Amino acid sequence: MILEMVAKGESLQRTAERLCCEVEERVPGVICSVLLVDESGTIHPLAAPSLPDDYSASLEGLITGPQAGSCGSAAYYGKPVTVTDIETDQRWASFKALAVPLGLAACWSSPIKDAAGRVIGTFAFYFREKRGPSRIERRIVDTCLHLCAIAIERHQRVLERERRAYFDDLTGLPNRAAFDAALTRLSCQESGSWALLVADLDNLKVVNDTFGHHAGDRLLQGVAERLSSLSTPDRAFRLGGDEFAILVQSPQALSGLEQVAGKILEALKAEVDVGGQLIAPRATIGGAKLTSGDQSSDIVRQNADFALYHAKETRRGSFVHYWKGLGTTMIRRLAAIREVDAALKDGRVEAHYQPIVNLASREIIGMEALCRLRTDDGVLTAGEFVDAFSDSRIAAEITARMLASVAKDVRQWLDRGIPFQHVGINVSSADFFGGKLADDIAAVFDEYRVPLKHVVLEVTESVYMGERDDGLATAIAKLRAKGLLLALDDFGTGFASLTHLLSVPVDILKIDKSFVAQLAPGEPSAAIVEGLLSISKKLGMRVVAEGVEHEEQVGQLLAFGCTIGQGFLFSEAVDFHAATDLLEQFAQRASSSRPPRGAQSRLLSVEAGDQRFRQTAKRSSKVGLTVSCPADDCALSSSSTRLFSAH
Repeated sequence: MILEMVAKGESLQRTAERLCCEVEERVPGVICSVLLVDESGTIHPLAAPSLPDDYSASLEGLITGPQAGSCGSAAYYGKPVTVTDIETDQRWASFKALAVPLGLAACWSSPIKDAAGRVIGTFAFYFREKRGPSRIERRIVDTCLHLCAIAIERHQRVLERERRAYFDDLTGLPNRAAFDAALTRLSCQESGSWALLVADLDNLKVVNDTFGHHAGDRLLQGVAERLSSLSTPDRAFRLGGDEFAILVQSPQALSGLEQVAGKILEALKAEVDVGGQLIAPRATIGGAKLTSGDQSSDIVRQNADFALYHAKETRRGSFVHYWKGLGTTMIRRLAAIREVDAALKDGRVEAHYQPIVNLASREIIGMEALCRLRTDDGVLTAGEFVDAFSDSRIAAEITARMLASVAKDVRQWLDRGIPFQHVGINVSSADFFGGKLADDIAAVFDEYRVPLKHVVLEVTESVYMGERDDGLATAIAKLRAKGLLLALDDFGTGFASLTHLLSVPVDILKIDKSFVAQLAPGEPSAAIVEGLLSISKKLGMRVVAEGVEHEEQVGQLLAFGCTIGQGFLFSEAVDFHAATDLLEQFAQRASSSRPPRGAQSRLLSVEAGDQRFRQTAKRSSKVGLTVSCPADDCALSSSSTRLFSAH
């Protein structure tokens, strides 16, 4: 009878209800139930003619899991589950209030599987006494499972087009729609009952660009296979592009989320054959577990995304577990990224310039370019939107914008006949290891007809550190081959290791303002600065003192032999037009052997009320480029240079 209904195309629900009624007539004392389980692990009641409608309705949308009653557990584990006492069994703790008042004492559920062995439903016997199934009942259920599988598979073929909406064709994993549906139906009542792992591939774009999208697709398939295998009995999803997620519910995985993530990262290290090329996937993972304060699954999802974002910024290739407070940091960071992104689109990111002077003559011999962002309320220093630089795209766009701005400005200064020799560019590790820094610098300065002999490259000590020293040395060698010089900026604030001066050639040292601020006789900083000046002279390097704010500091620096400095004593950072006026009035001429008339009495000054610019010496606030003007006594040369930097 049941096979005839399937053959005639009767609805799946009517077929299942008829099967339940036939079984209940032949096996007195049992109550039958048939549930469907979709790809995302969501339960949908199909037939239970002897149970109240509201009972069946209460099961709609539940997620299979180890504590999801007899049926939910059977579907989760893929094997029969017998509960002989609903009232005391932990698997029924969240559902016994529904069953016990109906007189249901025990439940035996078996998974219905398709031809591929995937769980597509459950068939259950409810008993009104505390017992398990008899031998004859087991034989009947074996037959029912077979009939249900036939009926359900036929129904699924009819609904194949609809099913595709929840299925990723490339990888075979449930897609974003299935993931969204699964999250929506998850309960958030029990802290720690589930968790999310979200993973991004770090090298998919490189594979696509190098070997083609076919290779990239094969890489995605290889990763999906491993994730699916490693996550069982939990479920993996492909959210789109190079992003995957794992919904974790198994107690073992929940108790060791870090270990699970570690195993995934380790498994992904194995190479994948992408059409003749062996590529090792590289991934970064963020994770978050449901906590008592999480009122919805969306919060857990957002927390996992925050952890992933943080991992990609600080620990790419590893796992970061969300912690309280990370969300606030990420929200602030994302807000800064959005603000700077909008400013870049509106053309509100620009270069301001702070003079570098000959300490003895007070003539301007250089300009340090500082990144500024214009808003309706005024101008922000880079330190006020430093969080945005954590985004590699934003950082790259700011670097490009600053390069173009400074090259354009230098061209105008040269066209005005202002003596000019070098542009210094302050870059980060990310700029170096992108592999295109030298070409990018050459291209932008060539566009504005500014010869590369005018370029000085500035780096901080942190650029020297890390695990990719070979890459750094290669990048610097390439830049030097193009005629660029190298300056070490903010010296002394990082690791302050003199070995940096040996590992990579340096033409100029810029002593950080923290040392200049403590130059009083007898202070340790005075001895350090004096020592650095002595070492620099013997190594053929020039020195620039940053953060000069008092005449006493000038006198001390000159006594030590330091002739170049910058700071608020002379000028704040000003826009291009003001900087041009300063250069035209105070720039040291190549033929000049004395200060311009009135220079000593007209020292460049800072507006007393402007406190913001007094905070720009922090290394984190420096982003861009350096501009300098030559002078006979401090002009940069191939062996001994004077620095004018821009951040």
